[in-house]
Amino acid sequence: MSVEYHAYTCNVLGHVLTAMVTPFQGDGSVDYDAFQALARHLVENGSDGVVVAGTTGESPTLTDRERLDLIRAALEAVGDQAAVVAGTGTYSTAHSVHLTEAAHELGASAFLVVTPYYNKPPQRAVVAHFEAIAQASDRPIVVYNIPARVVVNIEPETISRLAEIETVKAVKQANADLDEARHIVSTGLDLFAGDDNLVQPFLELGGVGGVCVHTHIVGPQVAAQVRAMQEGDTARAREIDESLAPVYDLLGVVTNPIAIKAALRLLGHPVGGHRLPMVDANEDEIARVRGCLERLGLLVAA
Repeated sequence: MSVEYHAYTCNVLGHVLTAMVTPFQGDGSVDYDAFQALARHLVENGSDGVVVAGTTGESPTLTDRERLDLIRAALEAVGDQAAVVAGTGTYSTAHSVHLTEAAHELGASAFLVVTPYYNKPPQRAVVAHFEAIAQASDRPIVVYNIPARVVVNIEPETISRLAEIETVKAVKQANADLDEARHIVSTGLDLFAGDDNLVQPFLELGGVGGVCVHTHIVGPQVAAQVRAMQEGDTARAREIDESLAPVYDLLGVVTNPIAIKAALRLLGHPVGGHRLPMVDANEDEIARVRGCLERLGLLVAA
């Protein structure tokens, strides 16, 4: 049964979107109560929206039913206050279309669609992939370009072609090449930082914000950083960015989302563990994560 769609256009999806972890219970099942509590916490602490069932949410290990139930749970928890962006991109175009259609019916605000991974499609195939998915809904698509994980970079010429698709409205760019980021802005697409340490440089060249992991724990600071840029106070924004160095270090301790889940557990959020092939942080990694949280002032040093 379709729920009412909350009409966000892409430029009002917000500036700070958090790519949510998926909490699991001890038996490995999804903890929907903890998920909803976390979604509410994020929206109360700087996030304009949440991205559900992305790779930070361990989407490759989720069944379709779990993905859709998470989208439904997010809409129930925060859909009247914030954008709910559904992660619907997969290796398979047909599967991505199916998930996008289903998320549309649930009332998702927009869709985050990653470049098909592993099979290394040529650039014309990337365009065809997004064209097919765009037929599934009239709501905004956020293209997710993350060449370090999917192997293929979406080249500037391809970005220009994607910008011609009516519902492609934004790019989550996890590529530090500033010339490529400028090109995204020049096409009229909204530029979101896809790596947390790119938020500030992207804001300075016309980006709108970030689809972030670190905002699980530093959402208010990142919201203040974006607000400072909107007000023309670049110096203040840079100062906040520099103060966030420990959280960038934290995310580098071990592969995402292992480190952020360890941090959330240390801060009292019951997000549980992981599904294989992800594993819990080990003692050394937990100690390093704790040290970063102490440097951020979020935990008191023992």
